[in-house]
Amino acid sequence: MLAVNAALATAIIATAAAGEPAGGHPPRAGHTTGPAEAPTVTAAETGVPAARGAVLPAGPGLADLTRTPEVPGPPVRPVPSVSPAGPSPAPSPPLENTGALSAPSPGVRLSVAVLETDTGRSAVFGEGKFDTASIVKVDILAALLLHAQDAGRELTEEEQALAAAMIRRSDNEATHALWAVIGREAGLDAANARLGLTGTRGGEGGHWGLTQTTSEDQLTLLRAVFPPAGTGSALSPESRAYIRRLMAGVVADQRWGVSAAGDGEVRLKNGWLPRSHTQLWDINSIGSVVAQGRRYLVAVVSDGHADYASGVAAVEAAAAAAVASFREGSEV
Repeated sequence: MLAVNAALATAIIATAAAGEPAGGHPPRAGHTTGPAEAPTVTAAETGVPAARGAVLPAGPGLADLTRTPEVPGPPVRPVPSVSPAGPSPAPSPPLENTGALSAPSPGVRLSVAVLETDTGRSAVFGEGKFDTASIVKVDILAALLLHAQDAGRELTEEEQALAAAMIRRSDNEATHALWAVIGREAGLDAANARLGLTGTRGGEGGHWGLTQTTSEDQLTLLRAVFPPAGTGSALSPESRAYIRRLMAGVVADQRWGVSAAGDGEVRLKNGWLPRSHTQLWDINSIGSVVAQGRRYLVAVVSDGHADYASGVAAVEAAAAAAVASFREGSEV
């Protein structure tokens, strides 16, 4: 079990409560002061089609997106329809149990799961279920690729273009199209059963952004895309490489979040959602980062933030603190 020192725990808790890291955190190069998708109502990331009032990002329509794929699709080959080889090692018990952490301040909820791929060590801070917002787009792409694997086919040019727009630009219209292709929430749940996610349920009524998940499940999803040595995945090597390429190509103003935990290669997907009934924000980030030559899989899910900027700052500080706990030689 990973022991995190009291100072680190205090920093995470203070961050969650205040919405920004101790000592302040000016935006890094490439950051924006507001959400790139600039949603103003809940529908922006719930998956509601435009005809039902979704606020969609500016840019080319679907007809343009489907003409030239941004990234060639993988030469998909079938793999057995089974869960990853052997059970995924369970993350360590919640860090609250170590006595180093206390409950977050009221208002903001935050949960972090991290795994060091070289050693297989993992740990969790916080618990509970959270809205996915746009981090579900990685899950949707994984489900699409499982469908293609089962059929022994490559993705179509249209699917490739939609997938690239969905991951790289977080395009909601493209996401809604692929949500239909995979069979909506039932299709997502079926794919997740194969990937080993046990606490994630697809959003109902077309609201993919309201899919419920946990930080541990998001770590399991990342394990399927970036399996540590000696572990398996229901996704074929080609499918995994395809998802990784798209996560490496996220547009500059969406490369915040878990990227704050690394100093090298980053592959990520973020999600942000203002909830109309509370006027508070869900802010999430998942991905793979390299820090001092080691690779970490990191998932941060959170809600209750007063605004987008403070939520981003809180997520970045939590991700950095979680990875730092491994780098600083905490005992297992």
